[in-house]
Amino acid sequence: MDTTLRDGEQTSGVSFLPSEKLQIAKLLLEELKVDRIEVASARVSEGELEGVQKIAQWAAQKGYLDRVEVLGFVDTPVSVDWIVEAGAKVLNLLTKGSHNHLIHQLKKTPEQHFSDIQRSIAYAREKGVEVNVYLEDWSNGMRNSPEYTLSLIDFLSKEPVKRVMLPDTLGLLSPDETRAYFEQIVALYPGVHFDFHAHNDYDLSVANVMEAVLHGASGLHTTVNGLGERAGNAPLESVVAVIKDFTDLEIGIQEQKIFRVSKLVEQFSGQHIPANKPVVGENVFTQTAGIHADGDNKKNLYFNDLMPERFGRQRKYALGKTSGKANILKNLEELGISLEKDELARVTQRIIELGDKKERVTTEDLPYIISDVLQNNSITRNIQIEGYHMTHSKGLKPVVQLRMNIHGKFYDEIATGDGQYDSFMKALKKIYRTLGKELPKLTDYHVSIPPGGKTDAFVETVITWDYGKIFKTKGLDPDQTVAAMMATEKMLNIIDSISYNPEKEESTYYGNEYRAVAG
Repeated sequence: MDTTLRDGEQTSGVSFLPSEKLQIAKLLLEELKVDRIEVASARVSEGELEGVQKIAQWAAQKGYLDRVEVLGFVDTPVSVDWIVEAGAKVLNLLTKGSHNHLIHQLKKTPEQHFSDIQRSIAYAREKGVEVNVYLEDWSNGMRNSPEYTLSLIDFLSKEPVKRVMLPDTLGLLSPDETRAYFEQIVALYPGVHFDFHAHNDYDLSVANVMEAVLHGASGLHTTVNGLGERAGNAPLESVVAVIKDFTDLEIGIQEQKIFRVSKLVEQFSGQHIPANKPVVGENVFTQTAGIHADGDNKKNLYFNDLMPERFGRQRKYALGKTSGKANILKNLEELGISLEKDELARVTQRIIELGDKKERVTTEDLPYIISDVLQNNSITRNIQIEGYHMTHSKGLKPVVQLRMNIHGKFYDEIATGDGQYDSFMKALKKIYRTLGKELPKLTDYHVSIPPGGKTDAFVETVITWDYGKIFKTKGLDPDQTVAAMMATEKMLNIIDSISYNPEKEESTYYGNEYRAVAG
């Protein structure tokens, strides 16, 4: 039973719109094929009522209404009437599963509470509503007041309820305790259907789920992405993987749909999925170390049973300072690109250099890097930007202090301009005037980032120059201004040893020749 829409919505800052609840409900039942969904708490708000009404109306048309559940309270007749108004047919009745909660929160005796529960169950059935019962704080009850908690289970075993649901409300159980408690209650009440509802405060929810299911739990509660109060609930994606890979049990969840649903819930909830979260995290199927990619090439040495294809995903090979040639080859294969041995070595070195500046180089970055490296290789670098210092302050013009190495001699200048690159160009022009040289005219300046790039993406700057003939140079760097400066450095080396075909009107420089640019 997935409770993303009820318990998951108790995540701080998460509130699904009625239309969002309906979309998630449809995906859970029809795409993921979960058995049941818990969609709301009774009496919360008008928006909550509208959300349940939308889901119930759709579910009734699809024949799913008995799979849609609503949390309600021992408050006859209020919760039941709310559920009936919403069009739902299943009540998950919240009772007190520990003596501590009973005496301090309700301030009632067990006999009074049991009588109230009995009245709620009878009223719900009278209204045609099926009942499951939660034992809130059950895990604390088993630890500290087992006589009371077991007496409540004994009472419920004689009532017309379909499931008794046992939550580790505060996420305090260890796997050993979970196993021991389930062994005890299943032995005492073998005919009762017990659900287990785990929280993740100690990061043990999935381990506890595994113990519960191996020792008598008949149902499990999860949330997509582990949403939930405090540290969240047992995450559906991890629970499914564990049950399929570590037990002989069969479940109907469609694994290949998990990632799609996970990303939608991430979008609707506004809760970002950690990059290293099992199954659905951005990085969990990404090999970073080159030795891993090499092992995968030779005999899938670094594969385990959590194959990305199971979850509608693909294995990736990260590009960075630790990736090496094997990772780069994997990414080139994906792009359909082949390089000569010496070109591959230069691209690898460039990726290592860029990886020192940026956390991760992506496959989308690779064509930009290759283009940059191949153009760099074709240009003799007699002129280099030796150093620079840039300032940019509100209310003041940007300032660039520049040092150039031109054929082994060093030149320094400072200039201000309308922007950092403009300041750089003015400092550069000062240096070239002292040499009695003019610079080409900049006629176009184009900036792009790889598709899907984020704020840390590489920037490719392509600058078009007019030096009697038209040519273009590229620069690549995480910083836009630095990328433009690198493109400019290439231009300086080109005009230093320029040779071109005067019959072509527009050219791009490659080594010691120009080639016509289409269009």
